[in-house]
Formats: sequence, structure tokens, C-alpha cells
Amino acid sequence: MLEVKTISAEDTYDIRQRILRPHQSIEQCKYEQDRAEGAFHLGVFFEGTLISIASFSPQHQPLLTATSAYQLRGMATLEGYREQKAGSALIKHAEEKLAERGVQAVWCNARYHVKGYYAKLGWKELGEPFEVPGIGTHIVMYKKLGTSR
Repeated sequence: MLEVKTISAEDTYDIRQRILRPHQSIEQCKYEQDRAEGAFHLGVFFEGTLISIASFSPQHQPLLTATSAYQLRGMATLEGYREQKAGSALIKHAEEKLAERGVQAVWCNARYHVKGYYAKLGWKELGEPFEVPGIGTHIVMYKKLGTSR
């Protein structure tokens, strides 16, 4: 059974580094926004093991009209657990938590090859693809929350 819990920023670093940035050090996997006021981190546990992580912080997205937006960063699920739908459970939990806080939208810089994953969760593309040096092509994906969908 999957369990979504709030975790610390430090709890995200190992999976962030192993899955998203294996060519970087743990130090380079720490985001400035990890400690921003209002930021939070979620983890999905399967039989007591942390298998999926994501971080959320208040961050306006200039291409969105929403004044209250959060950015999703560092979402990753360990290989071997991806069929468990941990990422989907995590996103759903975060969307509910953010909507309860009155946040109007959530967005991310998604790796281009996984944009279809976000689309299945009801997220939409915004703007044009762009390159993140050393990581690859990305696209802004977003979802409006609450009653303003």
C-alpha cells in the first residue's frame, strides 16, 4: 500500500541525485527553494520504503495569469516502483493540499520526454520547449487548481 507523507528536504536528496541528476553531487541537488517560506516536500512510501519524492515551493510563473502559484521540482520515482503509480498519488495529494491553501495553479519545468505523463494527470503545456544545460529539453507544464479550472 502506498502512503504519501510530508518529508524533509534532506529526505529528497538521495532520490533526486540518483534518478534526476546522477552526474551531479548531492550538494548540487539541493535547490534554493527547498527552504523557502511555504515550501514543502512529499514522499511516497511503499512498505516503509521511500520510493518517490517531489518538492513544491511558492513561485510565480510569468506565463500564467494566476497570482498564487507553486512550482513542482525534483519529482522522481525509483526504478522498479514506477508501476505502483506513486507519482500519480503524490501529484494528486499535492494538488489537493495546494487547493486547500487557496493556491490557484501548480507548474513545473518538465523534461520534454515525460510531458505525456503530466498530460495524463490533466496538466497542460505552456510556451515553447527550452534547453536546461547539461540536463536536456524541457517544457513548462501547469494545472489550474480549485474552482477556476
